Amino acid sequence: MAMITRIPMTIDPVLILAQWLAPTYPVGAYTYSHGLEWAVQTGMVQDADSFRDWLSDVVEHGAGRNDVILLTAAYEATDEDSLQGLDEFARALAPSAERLLETDQQGAAFAQTTATVFKQDLSALTYPVAVGRAASLQNLPLPETARLFLHAFAANLTSAAIRLVPLGQTAGQQALHDLAPLCQSVSDQAITEPLDAIAASAFATDVASMNHETQYSRLFRS
Repeated sequence: MAMITRIPMTIDPVLILAQWLAPTYPVGAYTYSHGLEWAVQTGMVQDADSFRDWLSDVVEHGAGRNDVILLTAAYEATDEDSLQGLDEFARALAPSAERLLETDQQGAAFAQTTATVFKQDLSALTYPVAVGRAASLQNLPLPETARLFLHAFAANLTSAAIRLVPLGQTAGQQALHDLAPLCQSVSDQAITEPLDAIAASAFATDVASMNHETQYSRLFRS
């Protein structure tokens, strides 16, 4: 059973997290909408208010919260066997082929870049599992990692909404600003919860991702 070796932290952790979770980090997040594209086409999301409602549900009752729980479990994993088991669990949670692609491809890209740039022993993992393990190896603080991870997730979906709805840049940023306290409270709570607390009730977003697979005209991969 291989143990996980952590390396000393020598850079301000906020700067590392800002780099990892910035739009410039090559994980391809901008190509995924998490089912939002189908929600816009059907009229479920049509303006700033309906987008804010949709995003708050995803963050609090959907993949947002669950991914932070997965990230935390990966951060606390003590050996490779438990980490691999966690990654398999994360894959099983994906409700559609596109949502599996979303977490698989982003995680693989994150792992590859982070292993090269930060000299980490990081294999391809689902996205929240990869970020959690990398943060642990780098000795980054868990609360800040979780908060910035969830906020980056919300920011990426806001960017998609700006293009799809479409929302103006200011309206999109206002929606994201309004949800910042929710991102903080959800992440702060989720890092205290065990794996068996994972659950979701944002079924409309899951159905949206399933329907997106056969949507006729698409800009996004999910």
